[in-house]
Amino acid sequence: MSLTVRIDRLRRDLEQVSRFGATAAGGVSRTSFSAADRQVREWLAGAAAQAGLTIRTDGIGNVFLRVDGGEVGGRDGGEVGGGDGAPVWTGSHLDSVPDGGALDGALGSLAALEVARRLVEERVPVRRPVEVVVFADEEGSYHHLCGSTGLVRNYSADELSGLRGRDGDRLVDALAGMGWDPAAATRTAVRPGAVHAFVELHIEQGPILEARNAQIGVVTGIVGLGGGELVFTGRQDHAGTTPMRLRQDPLRGAAELVTRLPELAASVSQAAVATCGIVSVQPGAGNVVPETCRLQLDFRDPDRDRLLALEQAIVAAAEQAAGRHQLRVSYHRDSITDPVALDPRMQDLVESTATRLGLRTLRMPSGAGHDAQNLATLAPTGMIFVPSVAGRSHSPAELTTWDDVENGGNVLLAVVHALATE
Repeated sequence: MSLTVRIDRLRRDLEQVSRFGATAAGGVSRTSFSAADRQVREWLAGAAAQAGLTIRTDGIGNVFLRVDGGEVGGRDGGEVGGGDGAPVWTGSHLDSVPDGGALDGALGSLAALEVARRLVEERVPVRRPVEVVVFADEEGSYHHLCGSTGLVRNYSADELSGLRGRDGDRLVDALAGMGWDPAAATRTAVRPGAVHAFVELHIEQGPILEARNAQIGVVTGIVGLGGGELVFTGRQDHAGTTPMRLRQDPLRGAAELVTRLPELAASVSQAAVATCGIVSVQPGAGNVVPETCRLQLDFRDPDRDRLLALEQAIVAAAEQAAGRHQLRVSYHRDSITDPVALDPRMQDLVESTATRLGLRTLRMPSGAGHDAQNLATLAPTGMIFVPSVAGRSHSPAELTTWDDVENGGNVLLAVVHALATE
């Protein structure tokens, strides 16, 4: 069957959604459960209704759009979304990092919406249901891959009550602010086997596809993710009257640790990376030697053992820095998300589909974390990458050409159709 996405509509959707949380710098700030997130959820509900898709939201904020087979019949007597088998899932996320790009997550979510619309419009007969999934808080303001984690395991009430966002707000309060019962966020897990397969389209967020002149990346595996908070504690003093030699300044110890992150990552593997993206000092006055300095860390490696070794090396280096500056230091791990290898059959399906469409492919791992690595524990999972211009992402400079967006959408549509009819 020759079936393609409507790139004009997909482009219009992407441009419309980029306005929710638009920043003066040309980027997007759309944290989950923020005002901008409410706007994009309202837009999504309207788009689903217009397309004839049913919509539901689970307790942690994941949104599911389902092709309703009871209303749409297939050309050959089948039903779109018909049958009682496990559904095919496809989607991504709509939240963003602060001042991020317009395509990270949004491309996969809106292309999945376009796939569902095209199946309905063309009355395509399928053997199993198709659902678009838009995951909550993929960017980890409250927890790494927050929404998809809630699909592979339930959060406990105690765990939920301890989760705080980048600005210090509690997740349970954010959920209540959306008008939801936070207790429902402890009942979101789905059983293994409940999903037939999952496929996610995403921008590469790196320079490899462009450099290799490849149009479609066939993702072979996804890097392991770690995160945690280091707190250096010293002594609060007057900035003008306390001699330098007598200070116990936690920012000095934190700065020493941050400057060592490149060597610590290199000591573990060539693929390891470590980043400090948030630094805060208290009490936070220019004329006060601070008492505490908090560092929010992100560290990654494709191998779990090396990921844990990197975490240990960072903590050991922090303790050394604290000792040299007469400080105390504590570490709290936020989460560890294991690296995963994606399903070989799904890789073959993505590659063969792209090749049939005349597109150049490249098999490659993902250095970014994705909801797909959680879904891979539930069902056979595949990922499709399209090139990022100059490799830029998590920035207003993030860009993918519309030709590549269309290519990715067409591969996604063909893969979902193949999965839904097998």
